[in-house]
Amino acid sequence: MVLFFPLFGKLPICYPSNCMSNSLKTVNVVAAAILRDGKLFAAQRPSTKELPLKWEFPGGKIETGESPVDALQRELFEELAITVSVQRLLTTVHYTYPTFRLCMSLYLCTLNGTDPVLKEHVASRWLTSRDLPTLDWAPADLQLLPLLSPLLAP
Repeated sequence: MVLFFPLFGKLPICYPSNCMSNSLKTVNVVAAAILRDGKLFAAQRPSTKELPLKWEFPGGKIETGESPVDALQRELFEELAITVSVQRLLTTVHYTYPTFRLCMSLYLCTLNGTDPVLKEHVASRWLTSRDLPTLDWAPADLQLLPLLSPLLAP
């Protein structure tokens, strides 16, 4: 299914029932929508990892025995040397990549203290709603833009 959003154009929507191929591994991850002064933090993946140089909301895999919130706080500290206050779960998206299925839970967060320090990513930006469609997003993260845009400054 493809939905049309005036600001972003056509976006593929993957519902859980469309993502149930038994031949692919499901990867459960958490991601942060970090807001500050009406802007949203995004980071660019390194060229050496899967989805090279795509923009994403930071986060990562949930380890065995870890809660989603604990995983998010751990990943943000490891990747960006930051701590956040996790406000609430915004949504969970499912996206099927060629080699795996992604189940990504996005949490609304506020930054505690210092600015992010890039330890794995190659670039970062604080974005307004007008900035969102200008980046080359990872496909799963792209699905989140219509939800996040109303939360941001124009």
